Parts: sequence; C-alpha cells; structure tokens
Amino acid sequence: MTVSLFVQSLINGLNQGAIYALIALGYTMVYGIIRMINFAHGDFIMIGSYTLFYTVPIMINIGMPAWLAVIIAVAVCMTVGVLVETIAYKPVRKAGSMSALITALAMSIFLENLAMVLFGAKPHNVAKIFALPTINVMGVVLPLNVLLTIAIGVGIMILMQVFIKKTKMGKAMRAVPQDKDAAILAGINVNRIITLTFAIGSGLAAVAALMYCAKYPRVTNDMGSMMGIKAFIAAVLGGIGIIPGAMLGGILVGLIEIFVKLFAPGWYEAITYSILIVILLVKPSGILGKNLGEKV
Repeated sequence: MTVSLFVQSLINGLNQGAIYALIALGYTMVYGIIRMINFAHGDFIMIGSYTLFYTVPIMINIGMPAWLAVIIAVAVCMTVGVLVETIAYKPVRKAGSMSALITALAMSIFLENLAMVLFGAKPHNVAKIFALPTINVMGVVLPLNVLLTIAIGVGIMILMQVFIKKTKMGKAMRAVPQDKDAAILAGINVNRIITLTFAIGSGLAAVAALMYCAKYPRVTNDMGSMMGIKAFIAAVLGGIGIIPGAMLGGILVGLIEIFVKLFAPGWYEAITYSILIVILLVKPSGILGKNLGEKV
C-alpha cells in the first residue's frame, strides 16, 4: 500500500466514521436515559436526507448557501423524533424492554414504508451541498467538502460532550438514568428530559444526513436501515450509553470498513457485523464500558 493510498483511505474512513459516530450518539443517548435501543433511529437519516433533497434546490434558487437546508432538516427530524417518542414509545415505556424493542422495530418498518408511499422506491439524487474544490497534495486527492464534513462531525461531537458535562440540562440527562426517583425528587422533569433526548438525537441524525449526502448524494427509503445497524455496532463497540464511546466506535467502524474494502471488497459487510459478535463475546460492555453487576 502506497502512502498516498493510505492517507486517502484514512480520510475516507474518518469521514465515514464521523457519520456513524453522529448516528451512534443518538442510539447511545436514548439508551443511556431509558435503556432502550431505538432501532428506528437510523430512519431519521432517511428523513433528513429527503428533507435535504427537497430543500437544497430551494436554498440555491433563492441565493442562499445550500448547506443552510440542514437547519430545516434538523427541525423536521427533531419534530418527527418527538412525535415518535410521544405516540409510539411513551405508551410502552413501562411495559418492559421487549415491548419497547418490538415497537422500535415496527416504527422503523413504518417509517420506511411511509417514505416509499410518499416518495417512491426510486432513488433520488441530492443537489450538490458544498461547492468546494479538490486539492492534490503529494499525490493524495483531498476533496475539501470531505474535510469539511469531518470537521463538522468532530465539532458537533465535542459540543455534545461539553453539553452533557457542563450544562444544567446535560447534568439532568446524566442524573435520570442513575436514579430516576431521586431525579424526580430533585425537581427534574423526567418526561421532558426523555423528550429532549429524542429531539437532540434526531437532530444529530439530520446533521449526519448532511454529511452523508455531501459524500454520497443519493437518497432511498431504506438507506437508514443499513446505516442504523452499523451505527448500532459502533455504539456497542465503543460502549453503548457512553458518549465518548459512541464517537470512538463510529470512527473505528468507519476506518475498518474503508480499509477492509481495499483488501477484501466483498467481505467488508461481513467483517463489520463480525465485530459486533466478537465484542459481545469478549467485552460486552464495549471498549469504554464497565461491567456492572445487575441489582436483584
């Protein structure tokens, strides 16, 4: 492998990993609060991407930067996320983890089929979001739009960590899963915190949709399923429920996927899924997770 090919693959892997990391953040935030795997979360990427498909041309036509369409995409995804939590998840919150899991799977299928009815099964091409040049440095082709999306992903992940650690609302979000009853006694509105968590996670999915469409400008109704599964693997790999773990897991899965494509293009999917099996066997809590005994 030449140095230029290695650097090129490294940049592509970081770009892919930043997308997975943002999606994994949504998984890990929801799991961290209510111990639920929201398998419909990947479909918010699809919702955000369809929103970009329709709003990017509008922004261009009115003379605004195309990337401003992400603001609308974030608003749409946050609205859908809150509606899904209120209508589908809240009623089964006390019914047990199995009911919540089945509801999440059903909601994922519902959103994908609703998108197919509304937009059709035919792929849609998103207009160019970033009109940035490509530079060549010592034989390495560096698309500046890719570097920009990596910077956006890293910046948002850092901001999320600061939000969770330093702000009053972030501290409340950390307090709820530790002791829900004590949090209520401390004056924390648990339902509001859960709704806020879904809203933030869904908004992050819209940003991930921006990054994805800037690199792969193609939208389908089932695009969220595969990305959601890989982001879930990333969340488990890093330590689900731990925000830095979601970041680390996403970057690792992106890098592994890109580099495996170089040597075994037909195996990268199988190897990505094998990572989940190995992690569950060797360290079920993930790289940054801690094995905690279950209280009985």
